[in-house]
Amino acid sequence: MQERIKQVRKAHELTQAEFGERLGVKGNTVTGYETGLRTPSSAIITAICREFNVSDTWLRTGEGEMFIQLSRDAQITKFVGEALRGESPSDQQRFLNALSGATSEELHAIAEFAKRLAAEYANEKRDG
Repeated sequence: MQERIKQVRKAHELTQAEFGERLGVKGNTVTGYETGLRTPSSAIITAICREFNVSDTWLRTGEGEMFIQLSRDAQITKFVGEALRGESPSDQQRFLNALSGATSEELHAIAEFAKRLAAEYANEKRDG
């Protein structure tokens, strides 16, 4: 499990201190988990799975996929929750604030722009 915890942390590009902060533990505790000097409690395993959308089975056994596929509504809920959890204004908070004040015409323009951008990325992947 120690290597899988490290994989989760690295997949999110977090330091051990940042990872630990998200879980409510110190960075040196995370070091202990990753080196095998400490065994994470069930509560920590649950927190890792919840916070980072990781499969409990994968984290405990290595079987299956690392990440759980979220529904569209769950993705939105997670995005908003992360934005609200931040203490200082984040890009997510600024984005949500701007969206909340947008007119229906502005929202339509944003949606059209997003569709064009997604199509460009899809074309790049297909051609690339």
